[in-house]
Amino acid sequence: MAKRKVILTVAQTGNFQGKAQNPGLPEQPDEIIASAYDCYNAGATIVHCHARNKEGKSCNDGEIFAEINSGIRAKCPIIIQNSSAPATRANAHTDDGLGVLDMKDPACWPEMVTLDCSLMTTTWEDLEFIYMWTRKWLVNVARRIKEMGIKAEIEVFDPTAVEDVFKYLYPAGVLDDPVSMTLVMGMDKVSQGAISCTQQNIDYMMDLAHNCAKAAGVKMPLDITTMAIGANQLPGTVYGMLKGAGLRTGMEDNIYYSYKRLAKSNAELVERCVRIIHELDMEVATPEEAREMLCMPQLKPNGKVRGNA
Repeated sequence: MAKRKVILTVAQTGNFQGKAQNPGLPEQPDEIIASAYDCYNAGATIVHCHARNKEGKSCNDGEIFAEINSGIRAKCPIIIQNSSAPATRANAHTDDGLGVLDMKDPACWPEMVTLDCSLMTTTWEDLEFIYMWTRKWLVNVARRIKEMGIKAEIEVFDPTAVEDVFKYLYPAGVLDDPVSMTLVMGMDKVSQGAISCTQQNIDYMMDLAHNCAKAAGVKMPLDITTMAIGANQLPGTVYGMLKGAGLRTGMEDNIYYSYKRLAKSNAELVERCVRIIHELDMEVATPEEAREMLCMPQLKPNGKVRGNA
């Protein structure tokens, strides 16, 4: 019997934590590119990328994303997944995150773009954000992502968002099978409207996703990944993996390796997950295997996703 293949995602940077919290967190494009290459060599399947400006502040500049994507793709065939979350700044607007879709050169486009599907209020330091990811907005953005030939990676923070995906987005024909969904567990400390991370809640969210997908007539099994914030990262993601999900690690979600010990690098976090997967007699999916699992095209011989550049 073939061993189960686990998709391992690494989220390196994020919109919140920075070098002040962990000096090893990559911020500038060259750091993010180097970190992604190290994570690929450590065994990661997908790299989830945010962008920062020259001051290290989160941003949604499409050209910075293009620089990151082209740099990673020049080094390795890891699957590139860009975030469409609005930058952490005063007066941020939900549409700000769509800068990731404004890259001029299609050869620099990512293979996946995240689409957050919850209505939340997030507090970070002295800032407060109300994310207006409404049903109409989500359908329109998902359609744009699909028309660009990019796969949407759905992120859900609560049960109602799971239901919305299969009651509104999937029936609208804007999501390709298999639906790729990440269960975001444990954002409740900073986000009003997010579910906490417990085994019972992971069970509930996974069962709900599968039941809603079945009711919506989804043609293929869901691709589910579990991510968990802070100290919940390791137990939450490993538990999700044991329930059949992929797992996500990285400094976006947790800057520590263990209690009071900062992670040295994203690759260190990836290496631990790879060891755990192997110890449980499973294998990490290669980027090529994951593209097949997710019904995504393989990279062209020249390393490009699309076009002849």
